[in-house]
Amino acid sequence: MRSRMAATALTGTVLAAAVLAATALVVPGGPASAATGGNASAATGGNASAATGGNASAATGGGAPPPRTTHGPCGYTETPDEPAARPVPLPPDPRRTLNRGTVDTVLKTNHGDIGLTLDRAEAPCTVQSFLHLVRHRFYDRTPCHRLTAYPTLKVLQCGDPTGTGEGGPGYRYKDELPTDLPPAPTDPTGARKVYKRGVLAMANAGPDTNGSQFFLVYADSALRPNYTIFGTVDSNGLAVLDEIAAGGVKPNPDSPVDGEPALPANIIRARIDYF
Repeated sequence: MRSRMAATALTGTVLAAAVLAATALVVPGGPASAATGGNASAATGGNASAATGGNASAATGGGAPPPRTTHGPCGYTETPDEPAARPVPLPPDPRRTLNRGTVDTVLKTNHGDIGLTLDRAEAPCTVQSFLHLVRHRFYDRTPCHRLTAYPTLKVLQCGDPTGTGEGGPGYRYKDELPTDLPPAPTDPTGARKVYKRGVLAMANAGPDTNGSQFFLVYADSALRPNYTIFGTVDSNGLAVLDEIAAGGVKPNPDSPVDGEPALPANIIRARIDYF
């Protein structure tokens, strides 16, 4: 499951104009992939395979049973070719998925707490999956493996227990894409939109390949609207992101603006706030 944000000429899974050139997010591991591709990369990364590899192979591979899919409106589907990085069942998928209200969660990191407000109205299936993974401690003791510092793509990507950008929960589900984002002033075509500072969104490897990886936007970024937005980061969390971003990207020969954070960023524990 290659990272989920592609570095593809902004065709990968996540982003940036500068990334626009890097197409395909063919960066093993992910950081680059998530951020540079806008859709292509991500799409060519890990989940794409889940979407095309897992199902097809399971369905046609010598009598192997087809992957299980939940029967509710979210349709969470197993990805046999991309097993879970940590054991976790498919999320609950009730006939009536909650689609109103917000839920507060906290990512406790080695740099401080990142508070998140999840918006059920904006992305009910995504919020349902994220809370499921939090409850199963899927995100506990995991690294945020990718930091991007392109002029038009500034995100911290997390959610892969393996830290490679290829790990996921062993299932995928549909996109819940934003439709009201303002156009990015840096893109005269209008194709890219502004993912504002403080946005919480899913990384992916192509259409309908959401899993566990997500990204936190620490400065306005220009992306195609191919990434589900499902919440926001609080002010304290933004200060934490600024601290991590200020440390820059760990030096690497491939890209000085896309890779592991120079200041290791680890989620110690993720929890839901109950009041």
